This record gives sequence, C-alpha cells and structure tokens, in this order.
Amino acid sequence: MATTCTISIGSDILSGFGGISESMTLTQAGTVTDIDSTTGFQRRKLSATGAVDLVTMASELIEPKDSVASKIYIRNIGFRGVIDKSVGVTIGVKSEPIGKLFGGDWMMMPLTCIDADDVTATPDTDDTVVLEFVMFFEEA
Repeated sequence: MATTCTISIGSDILSGFGGISESMTLTQAGTVTDIDSTTGFQRRKLSATGAVDLVTMASELIEPKDSVASKIYIRNIGFRGVIDKSVGVTIGVKSEPIGKLFGGDWMMMPLTCIDADDVTATPDTDDTVVLEFVMFFEEA
C-alpha cells in the first residue's frame, strides 16, 4: 500500500493565481518502490521553552538509511481543542532552526536521517502546546 501526500493551495493575494494542487507518492530513493517504514503517528505535549527531540535519529528502533528519501510531517495542533495562533514552536534539525509552526500550522519536509541530525522542537513560551508528527523512511 502506497503512502501518498496531497497539498492544495488557493489564494486571492495574487491576481491570476489559479492555485496549486500537487500529490506525491512516498517512494524509496531513486525508485518507484513504496517507502517501507514509519515511526508511527505520535503526539507530544510541550509545556516549557527548552528544546526537545521529537525524533532522536540514533535511538530509532528501526534504523533508517542515511541520506535517502525520508520525510517528516509535523503539525501544531494547539491544546485541548484550542488552536492558539500566538503560540509558536520552532522546528529544527541538528539544533538549526528550519521554521516556526504557530497553532494550526504544519509542515512536511525531507530529512537526511543521519544519527546526529535529530529533529527538535522549541516552544516560544511555556504555554502548553501539542505537536503531532510522523516520519516515513527507508529501513537500513
């Protein structure tokens, strides 16, 4: 069974912009073979401003191959059904900031899965926020 991701973007900011609708099947690097492993869908509640590892690459139970077709999805789902647009969480790889997810924001990006390249989350405040995430990868 294939893992497929779809995104649709519509906007009235730019006149004549007809929108974007894209879909991709997650496959192993350089092939049409479906990606074969996942960390599983997880949620993590954060209530402090310190950085935490969402994914510690060296501790994965199934070893991902390094530098291949791995992807991660992360979404800031707020807390107890309340999506607070003022509560941001900086997502990073190897402690380097990638971007900030405010309440309701999400991202999907490729990863290298090298042991030292942990995926981190650093809340802006000590307000409680919940992140949901899942990583898809090739097994080593």
